[in-house]
Amino acid sequence: MRTLWTLVMTLLATPFAAFAEEARSKYNMPPGVTAISREVYDLHMLIFYVCCVIGALVFGVMIYSIIKHRRSVHPTPANFHESTTVEILWTIVPFVILVGMAIPAAGTLIKMEDTRNAELSVKVTGYQWKWNYEYMGEGVSFFSTLAADSNKARQLHSGIDPASVPNYLLDVDNPLVLPTNVKIRFLITANDVIHAWWVPDFAIKKDAIPGFVNEIWTRIDQAGTYRGVCAELCGRDHGFMPIVVKAVDPAQFKQWLADQKKAQGVQVASAAPPTGNMAPSAPPSENTPSPPSTNKTEVAAAAAPAAAAPAKMSKDDLIKQGEKVYQANCSACHQANGQGLPPNFPSLVGGKISTGPIDGHIKQVLNGKGLMTPFKHLSDDDIAAVVTYERNSFGNKVGDQASPDQVKSAR
Repeated sequence: MRTLWTLVMTLLATPFAAFAEEARSKYNMPPGVTAISREVYDLHMLIFYVCCVIGALVFGVMIYSIIKHRRSVHPTPANFHESTTVEILWTIVPFVILVGMAIPAAGTLIKMEDTRNAELSVKVTGYQWKWNYEYMGEGVSFFSTLAADSNKARQLHSGIDPASVPNYLLDVDNPLVLPTNVKIRFLITANDVIHAWWVPDFAIKKDAIPGFVNEIWTRIDQAGTYRGVCAELCGRDHGFMPIVVKAVDPAQFKQWLADQKKAQGVQVASAAPPTGNMAPSAPPSENTPSPPSTNKTEVAAAAAPAAAAPAKMSKDDLIKQGEKVYQANCSACHQANGQGLPPNFPSLVGGKISTGPIDGHIKQVLNGKGLMTPFKHLSDDDIAAVVTYERNSFGNKVGDQASPDQVKSAR
């Protein structure tokens, strides 16, 4: 009989257990992959259960009072005044509960702000609408923007079912690569408006404010890919600047970092590398765009004088490279087909800038205008390429081409 009862209860409980697990994964915060994130999760659940108990007690007393003291049972109301004992109790009990919740919460907050003894520092800068990651002390940096397939699917009348795009609006061209089991400090700021860097699995959510640098840290326990978003309403394309972090083994990270330094032309010193402040760049990807030129320019000054000058690109090469730069930096506002989003982002098809004097075109890309952000962080080659592409694509047949020297003189 007991076995039968156990079986019946198990069959009845299984759907509710499955529902509870599904609800936890869909609607609750994740436990995460760091010690701090798990501590935050445990604290969240503790306070949640405290609130459930308080709610049950309060509503239980209310329901009891409504039923027990309804008019049909007690037509004559009781005649009493305040109770000093009750007044003291409902003052002391909430105070004790709040202190009991505040102590562990304060301890967790203090741990979250302790960025001392970090082994790797990464500067995170928010732009409308992308992220820049710079690995401090390593001369490696890159931009991370919405993945091309998500960007294409989100366009009006694209004809693409968003459900067919893997990780729709939650994927990027260049994820942030970080090592596991290493204390990492993030220096978070912004270039234009207020953003917020939020990765739930790390229990990190920090405002990125122009002119200010906020600090936060993490230590990732498990290798994997973790996703987040900008958590501050930063403008019309706020929903299209996701965050993707790829956590790898420290040995893999070290090799990847060396490859990125080589790809970005960073001169590696012969001395042993420092033990602290390791640094990476964009993750390995076939679609990884050319890294920003800021570091290349700085390194060029210190590079060996025997380094050969880069070959001059042809017009076709400029257009080919310019298409990649455009898709990574411009298509979010001007659309992949160049039609724009008037009135803030005009069409490039036969536009005054894209078909007018080339010097004016270069200056607008460099300096921006209105809601258009400046793109001075791009290299001379990239700006020359994207200007050439815009003037010879989307039905534009200007026929000319920009050169890196023109861009350099316009800066």
